[in-house]
Amino acid sequence: MIPDTIPLPKDIKRPPETVLVNITPQETRVAILEENNICELHIERNSGHGFVGNIYLGVVRRVLPGMQSAFVDIGLERAAFLHIVDMLEQKQNPDETQRIEHMLFEGQTLLVQVIKDPINSKGARLSTQISLAGRFLVHLPQDEHIGISQRIENEEERDSLRERLNALLPENACHGYIIRTSAETATDHELQADIDYLTKVWENIQKQAKTCLPESLLYQDLPLSLRMLRDMFNDNTVQILADSKLNYEKMAQFAQLYVQGAADKLRLFQGERPLFETYGVESAINQALKPRVNLNFGSYLIIESTEAMTTIDVNTGGFVGLRNFDETIFKTNLEACYAIARELRLRNLGGMILIDFIDMTLPEHREAVLQEFAKALSLDRTRVTLNGFTSLGLVELTRKRTRENLNHVLCEFCPVCEGRGRLKTAQTVCYEIQREIVRESRRFDVKQFRIIASQPVIDLFLDEEAQSLAMLIDFIGKPISLETDRYYSQEQYDIVLV
Repeated sequence: MIPDTIPLPKDIKRPPETVLVNITPQETRVAILEENNICELHIERNSGHGFVGNIYLGVVRRVLPGMQSAFVDIGLERAAFLHIVDMLEQKQNPDETQRIEHMLFEGQTLLVQVIKDPINSKGARLSTQISLAGRFLVHLPQDEHIGISQRIENEEERDSLRERLNALLPENACHGYIIRTSAETATDHELQADIDYLTKVWENIQKQAKTCLPESLLYQDLPLSLRMLRDMFNDNTVQILADSKLNYEKMAQFAQLYVQGAADKLRLFQGERPLFETYGVESAINQALKPRVNLNFGSYLIIESTEAMTTIDVNTGGFVGLRNFDETIFKTNLEACYAIARELRLRNLGGMILIDFIDMTLPEHREAVLQEFAKALSLDRTRVTLNGFTSLGLVELTRKRTRENLNHVLCEFCPVCEGRGRLKTAQTVCYEIQREIVRESRRFDVKQFRIIASQPVIDLFLDEEAQSLAMLIDFIGKPISLETDRYYSQEQYDIVLV
């Protein structure tokens, strides 16, 4: 049974936002606070910029007709992936069936743009439809279509913006544009400045494409501090605080030229404590790396991510404060709606997400939770598709994945447990060692065996497993000595043949 898609409301009033920009020589971090709660975190490190928006002169390495896709080298560690649906020809003629093997061949050079960063073991995803983002417009140099952001809903306003843009374009213009939401309040002068800027950028890209070697980077998007001003600033932004004087001046200059409304909200932070510590962002980041999220009155969430999907479990915990059990469950689920929506944004969780709300017996409670959840998700800048309850009572949604989630950016797999999140018990390791000694005693004729292991494992051999060790010595007929290495993890051991 496929659940129905729940439409997200578009007329929800966004809460006031405070933007914090922390800049060091190593990285830039941008945190967005709504009503003093951190809801978004963007991190860009100098050692590994994100690639979305970058334009490359790629080389086709393999064409896969069966998958209607190709692998393209753009100079990154892994080859990037190009699917037929992201080819310009297919986008311009969606009703016609195109074949990628008729468009591409191995060794062909190709102008491509990254639309998804490399994630886990997957390479970047590419498109041959180039788009260049400005403050008010997105330039589509290979297209002639003029589109308008879906967030601009008033038809009269949409028609007016389209007419204004057409009036500013040259008569022989053959380029397309998408009018962004921020263009609602833009003057003709500001729109013209955007057109001129984006036109120059495209001309420069074309010039480089003729002279640069294959696998060259032709265009890189703005750094995060300036991209934030261009893409995230809106009417609900109350203030923007930056803690680097040099970068504050660059941001102020950029804002004066392209985002004048942001210039009035931009401030240099000069506090006694670091910016992120002052606003509690550091502790919120550390908490966002943990699976458990505490809610009010003792209830909590458990968030677990795998490569395939993310699962979220809602629990009442110690919350038993209302008059009856149904009301307790209902109130917990309502509170969880906003907490889950915020955690999805903060942790940047994407792909398929399954939520196990606490079972509700009343249909009206289930419907109210879905509607409240839709309201909470409507604040997300990333595209979200919400479905109703499945036959198993789970709520299913998808969230567009364009970059690594917070855990992947800040963490790596534990070398001790190898990403399992669990360690073998000392007893399990003891039995592994004994089995291996039996195998080795049959293969080699040695005088004795020496076990080198962690302290908990050696302690167990000397205490609870002393009798089994003695039985093993009798069985193989060779002495066994024990040695502790304090640098060994609990699962690590060596058996030395003497």
